[in-house]
Amino acid sequence: MINAVFTKSEKGFEGYEISGHSDYSEQGSDIVCAIVSSAAYLCANLITDAFDIKADIALDDGYMKVTADADRLIEGLYRHLLQAQEQYEDYINVKISEV
Repeated sequence: MINAVFTKSEKGFEGYEISGHSDYSEQGSDIVCAIVSSAAYLCANLITDAFDIKADIALDDGYMKVTADADRLIEGLYRHLLQAQEQYEDYINVKISEV
């Protein structure tokens, strides 16, 4: 299962941490993985490249952590993954961690 945890404070969304593998289908044809990873990378690239916002980013196989002052962009990813969770609830778990 893919776990996506979004960090939120009084100021809004501050980051996200996504880990795991969906195991929806075999590697290379896993649409759930594609939905999550492409959206997570798009958000990270928008933050750092398109909007030139400083971010702390950690990547590894099946893992991404992004921390940045980019409330609206991160909220957009959160809402996108919530919709994906509705369709693939056995493969994606999305939650908010209040700080």
